[in-house]
Amino acid sequence: MNEEERLRQENEELKQRLHAIEAHVGVPAKLWHPSRITIWSIFLIAIIVFVVAFFAGYIPLHQRTALVEAESGRQESALPRVQVLQVTRSTGQSELQLPGSIQAVTEAPVLARADGYVKRRMVDIGDRVTAGQLLLEIEAPEMEEQIDQAKANVQQTQAALAQAEANYQQGKSDTELAKITAERWSSLSTKGVVSRQENDVYQAQYQSRIANLQSLDKAIAAQRGTLAAGQANVARLQRMQSYLQVKAPFAGVITLRNVDVGALVNTGTTLLFRVAQTDTLRVYLNVPQTNANSVKTGQRADLTVANLPGRHFSGSVARTANSLDPSSRTMLVEVHVPNPDGALFPGMYAQVALSSARIDPPITVPSDALIMQPGGSTVAVVRPDHTVHLQKIEVGRDYGDRLEVMNGLHDGDIIIPNPGDVAREGLKIEPVPLAEKRVH
Repeated sequence: MNEEERLRQENEELKQRLHAIEAHVGVPAKLWHPSRITIWSIFLIAIIVFVVAFFAGYIPLHQRTALVEAESGRQESALPRVQVLQVTRSTGQSELQLPGSIQAVTEAPVLARADGYVKRRMVDIGDRVTAGQLLLEIEAPEMEEQIDQAKANVQQTQAALAQAEANYQQGKSDTELAKITAERWSSLSTKGVVSRQENDVYQAQYQSRIANLQSLDKAIAAQRGTLAAGQANVARLQRMQSYLQVKAPFAGVITLRNVDVGALVNTGTTLLFRVAQTDTLRVYLNVPQTNANSVKTGQRADLTVANLPGRHFSGSVARTANSLDPSSRTMLVEVHVPNPDGALFPGMYAQVALSSARIDPPITVPSDALIMQPGGSTVAVVRPDHTVHLQKIEVGRDYGDRLEVMNGLHDGDIIIPNPGDVAREGLKIEPVPLAEKRVH
């Protein structure tokens, strides 16, 4: 039996089994077979469904894909839109803000001018005093004894001077008598009445009286000198006695008190008080070399301090050093600020704004426009043909959000305020004014 006959036999067996099963379950033995018309109808319906699905899905998808690809190609071929800005010159007013240190316009230490102990103290720190007001008393009992002794020496010298003057008068009378006697004996000697020896004796006595009178005159001068020295010593001691009462040199505020009652003080070494005049304060500034020529005497200055927010104090430039410190290249400037209500204290830290007119104000650009390169500072300038050019500039003063350009740009030039990746030499762009961007 070949293979074909074997398969045919198996097929017959399967048909017999199938008929047996259908007879057992009650299913008709004949199966449903669709007609040819039915099969063609189902085939046409399937073709119609496929065509409808094709036109409803694939074609719109293809159109959208083509549109996206076309838009992408157009964007790739279009010029990049870049925000630009036209540069202008800064205002005619120059605003310079610098830190400063507030100090009293007049401040002086008060030291002891006499030795002794503090007897009384009338003021303390923070007290306001007037010129000549008594601040402190020093006790020095030995100074009274020194004054009494000096006065006694003066009286003794006055008595010695009176004695010397009396001796001078006596010597003057004796000299007059000796003069008359010498003249008489000289006349008698000429006539030959007396001997020349006797005449010479009287002449010598007269000369001796003259010398004695001169000596008495010198003694009077010496006593007068001694009297003057004694009187000066008394005046000195009395002046020293006045220093036992320490007085304020000028009107101001006591900023330091260094002694108390009972403390020993020494002349010229013991610091008693420190007095500061605070009705007007002075502020010292260090102005950079680039701004030194713009600061003038009498120029207005506005001062602010951190602990008084919202308050502004007006002052003026009192004087300038008119020279630069070689170590810092800055000029020292002194600003006077009235302080009638005492709101400002010496030692405060302040910010001082100086305003001055500029003859040729420089061009300013945003700080973000600056491009740092190995060759120096540059900005992205947009040429009339809308190409980018990296222009080298010289930067002046830095205000934080903007910079002064001293050289390299002209008024009206177009720059890119925030260049980013477009800062490439020769790149062609489509400029968008900054004002238009802000409107949107």
